[in-house]
Amino acid sequence: MRYNQLGRTGLLVSELCLGTMTFGGKGFFKAVGQVGQDDADALMRRAIDAGVNFIDTANVYSEGLSEEITGQSIRNLGLRREDVVLATKVLGPMGDGPNDRGASRGHIMDQAKASLKRLNTDHIDLYQIHGFDPLTPIEETLRALDDLVRQGHVRYIGVSNWAAWQIMKALGISDREGLARFASVQSYYTLVGRDLEREVVPMMRSENVGLMVWSPLAGGYLSGKYRGDAKDGRRAQFDFPPVNTARGDSILDAMEPIAKRHDVSMARVALGWLLHQPHVSSVIMGAKRIDQLEDNLAAAELRLSDDELATLDKVSRLPAEYPGWMIERQGGYRSGGQAGQPPAPDDD
Repeated sequence: MRYNQLGRTGLLVSELCLGTMTFGGKGFFKAVGQVGQDDADALMRRAIDAGVNFIDTANVYSEGLSEEITGQSIRNLGLRREDVVLATKVLGPMGDGPNDRGASRGHIMDQAKASLKRLNTDHIDLYQIHGFDPLTPIEETLRALDDLVRQGHVRYIGVSNWAAWQIMKALGISDREGLARFASVQSYYTLVGRDLEREVVPMMRSENVGLMVWSPLAGGYLSGKYRGDAKDGRRAQFDFPPVNTARGDSILDAMEPIAKRHDVSMARVALGWLLHQPHVSSVIMGAKRIDQLEDNLAAAELRLSDDELATLDKVSRLPAEYPGWMIERQGGYRSGGQAGQPPAPDDD
């Protein structure tokens, strides 16, 4: 297991992170997983034994039950709190009232207190805004998070599912006002979903923001079980994230011989590709069974060759879009791509 710096912080996190969305099975999340306390303890123990030090949960997972199970597992296993990097999130509805959701100061403060209680801990290592709140000013959100950091309840802050411009705006506000800075972004990123590379990845590289990847198997699609329009198991009940299966099946076709060559599962190849991407800080594994977790953990040992990486890159590469192709064309002569050549003329 390798450990990566989270953004520009001094925090080191394991390249694989145990996700706990499968813990609890309450309400909406019943379709995702129904892992009880004993099984959660077993999954946590195996992950920790393999070198995982990073655990990710959220207040909305099973209406808070996932956080409770996660906190109880840490106690049941006798883990030292300082050996676990514990991440949770806030945004989604946690009640019926109009203020029981969002990224307002009130909701953040109320839910931070509630998460600390459910997790039975005195601090959260990484507190993340679970999505973008179009109603609340970013300044309000950042000041609330900064107060939690100054009070010692939160060590680092992050976001999930934000656009590059939104993160850049937040970073600018933090730098201007001397507030805690987002250390990481948690986003969907897979061989069948590389949209992140258009804007978010360049922003991350420029500003040194860490990347946590959720749903690295595209809701199970990259396991190879759902070729074409086939749907059963989890995707029959919860067809998410969306996948362009016409394009996705071509990617599966390219993955299959690589998996056979290494004598590993298709899922392990998908995870292995992510672990080879330099902008990825940690990949979140969401397992319901020990055998699933074992296969995911083994991805850390998979070494793909340059030719294999090139094959996967070619078949999954995003189609060129404006202004990306124009920026590349005009900037090439400055970055060494077309040394000494003048920029191409505009169509105008």
